[in-house]
Amino acid sequence: MVKIVKDVFSKGFLEVHENDTLSSCLSLFKEEMPPVLAVLDSKGRYKGIISRRWIIRSSFDASGTKVKTLTRSAPAVTLHDPLSKVAKLMIESEIRQLPVYSGEILLGFVTDEDVIHGTVMEQWGNTHVDEIMTKKPFVIEEDESVGAVLSLFKSEGISHVPIVRDGKLVGIVSFYDIIKNIFQPRQRQAAGGKVGEKVPALSIPAKGIMVKPVVTMLPATKLREASEQMHKFGISSLVVVSKGRPVGIMTKRDFLELLAQMEKPVRRLMVQFSVKDVEIDEFQRGFIMADFESFAGRYGETLESGTLFVYMKRHGTNFKGDQLIHCRLQFRTRKGLFFSSGEGWNVEHTFRLALDRLEGQIVKSAELSYDREFAKGYLRRRFPLI
Repeated sequence: MVKIVKDVFSKGFLEVHENDTLSSCLSLFKEEMPPVLAVLDSKGRYKGIISRRWIIRSSFDASGTKVKTLTRSAPAVTLHDPLSKVAKLMIESEIRQLPVYSGEILLGFVTDEDVIHGTVMEQWGNTHVDEIMTKKPFVIEEDESVGAVLSLFKSEGISHVPIVRDGKLVGIVSFYDIIKNIFQPRQRQAAGGKVGEKVPALSIPAKGIMVKPVVTMLPATKLREASEQMHKFGISSLVVVSKGRPVGIMTKRDFLELLAQMEKPVRRLMVQFSVKDVEIDEFQRGFIMADFESFAGRYGETLESGTLFVYMKRHGTNFKGDQLIHCRLQFRTRKGLFFSSGEGWNVEHTFRLALDRLEGQIVKSAELSYDREFAKGYLRRRFPLI
């Protein structure tokens, strides 16, 4: 992969001022359809960005809330940065539109779609989707509640789920669909809806808000074709099917994670963090890295190389007002793709729980299931009294 930002980014940008209202942003997004808006202060200086997605996901009144409330700073890139570096920055920051600078001059923005399209046009685009898709995706039966879907999203750190009827794909639900169909109508009613108006509830079945028909592809579809379908339909995920049944799911994040891993030749097991609303001090980071180094020592030779993506965020509260920490691990290696998750009230315990579950998945994998020593070592560490 040899393309750089200069080859793919979009020149120019639309701007709003930090004291404008969110409704003015929504008008621009509807009329001009930009990927992101640049936010300027009263002196015309660049302060950050705002996206349509952040506004929709927020619970703020768009007509009375100022732009600066949702403005975020984003990592800057240069014209000559490789796209693998851009993908890495997007994963780390959880921001999919990054400002492009030449010196101190803001030239435009590069988006996740720019990066993906630019790279799949190379030889890498001939790779089949089943090589990087998330296999055996979580699914929800069409009669299960929207509440069950939302619970799955929170527990597994995902934002899309295929909806099935007797195992066959019939639709898909995203986090955006829940916001659009459940939370926004309730917010509108709370702000002054009609008396007697029925408020949509989380108890309605998933089939009541699912999107259909679903844009699908086969396991042997090339990444280039998958990217074209995402762009054509303006979507961020595709369901991979075999005989009408979902066998995988492919998202823009999957593209970016693999590209991020290409930033430098990977010759050992590495770890990459993406943290939201969780403060990790040097002691906690040292604890996590020590656990990971021990883990890498056990599996590095067998798995050869790979990157562990760590996603941490806070949600919910207990009776003391403490927020629960959710940790999701995705481990991409030369021998396969592994997932796990864990929840707890402190960083160290939550990471260790998720890592322990990940190790269990690896031990059960085809690569290591034949090796009794790995299994014995795992059991001794998990059940020391045995």
